[in-house]
Amino acid sequence: MPLKYISTRGKSPTLSFSEAVAAGLAPDGGLFVPEHLPRIDDLLEASEPPEYSQLCFDFLHRFADDSDPTQLRQLVTAAYRSFTGPDPAPLRQLEEGRWVLELFHGPTLAFKDFALQLLGNLYEAQIQRTGQPLNILGATSGDTGSAAIHGLLGKQGVNVFILYPQGRISALQERQMTCTGAANVFPIAIEGTFDDAQHIVKELLGDTAFKAQRRLSAVNSINLARILAQSVYYIYAWLQLPATARKNVEFVVPTGNFGNILAGWWAQRMGLPVRSFKIATNRNDILYRLFTTGDYASSTVEPSHAPSMDIQAASNFERFLYYAEEGNTARVHHIMEAFQQSGCYHFDAFDPDVFTASRTTDKEILTLIRDVYHRYNYLVDPHTACGFKDLDPDRTSVILATAHPAKFPDVIQKALGPDTVPPTHPHLEDLKKRPLHRHKLPADTAAIRDFIIQNDSS
Repeated sequence: MPLKYISTRGKSPTLSFSEAVAAGLAPDGGLFVPEHLPRIDDLLEASEPPEYSQLCFDFLHRFADDSDPTQLRQLVTAAYRSFTGPDPAPLRQLEEGRWVLELFHGPTLAFKDFALQLLGNLYEAQIQRTGQPLNILGATSGDTGSAAIHGLLGKQGVNVFILYPQGRISALQERQMTCTGAANVFPIAIEGTFDDAQHIVKELLGDTAFKAQRRLSAVNSINLARILAQSVYYIYAWLQLPATARKNVEFVVPTGNFGNILAGWWAQRMGLPVRSFKIATNRNDILYRLFTTGDYASSTVEPSHAPSMDIQAASNFERFLYYAEEGNTARVHHIMEAFQQSGCYHFDAFDPDVFTASRTTDKEILTLIRDVYHRYNYLVDPHTACGFKDLDPDRTSVILATAHPAKFPDVIQKALGPDTVPPTHPHLEDLKKRPLHRHKLPADTAAIRDFIIQNDSS
């Protein structure tokens, strides 16, 4: 039987993989999840890690069973050709029991490339199959936007509209979105926060008439393909560990929107023998408060040294909630409506053997960057630095390095001292020579809707 996908809120029809990817957000406002999570025991039996694209195909084909296997293999292989070096996700040991999984070797130097290079290929295949152009819509707190744009550059029949909070992302993150020179790319700087941008995206995708009329789809981690593609590197990392280190693994995940850590948790539920997951947040600590007190309560977003985690509404928490509530979609619907109305909800305590959490201030981020550099001669970006706080010495820690430090030269220099030469990267140096092109709009759904209508050339 083909695997079907259902909404977390239970009021949308079941879809195939391709249909769920194309839809992005479910019509009832929920997020698509598989009817069941298949086992991956066969993938864990390899005597040595397979090539990354092979592992990705072997994992995804059990979810995309409505896709032609030959074409899916081609799309997956093409997605990782743009990564530098022989290994898209190298695992580096810093000391006994402490490893870093480098996820910044893609074209935009951030972990989002793993999913968005593939999603761009899936969209292109959809357009070729249906003959229908697409308008891709997304919100970003820093890295998603540039990764989405670069995953869709050169694709025929697609426009890309990316919303981001003006003045709240790093200068180089902004340049990665606004200096492409591509006519089909529309970076939109809104006068607000990432949560405002995400709210607008959800409202527009929830407008079923407008969504159908303008053929909208989503690149945010509300899109099912984003999460599944990210599950692969957890399996890949585990396979790279020595056998003696695999029995007590804790993945430490810098996260704001909960998508990255959800991908790992799904892999665990499919059979990956992981001991636990640690949620590493910055000063915008809604997930830290949730998993330490049970309170899911939004507050004011504060700009930080780790801007990609400046979030107070973690959209992928709804997928986790679906499983926490044992598939009770009515219960999920009730909780999400209650949170949207009041901005808070209290849960019973979550299992600390599965999830722990930490909160890192800006001052601590600077200290951690400096300490990691001096101790290991290894440079981390401010988001990855959050993952080094309060590590459990009794567990094998695999810290996800989510971005290249060269994307945050000012923070690195502030941490290591004014005489430090900030890190650089050829991709980023090239961007500094290009003109910046963006559209400044208010954080207003009607204004964004009108802008899409005016610029829909499909």
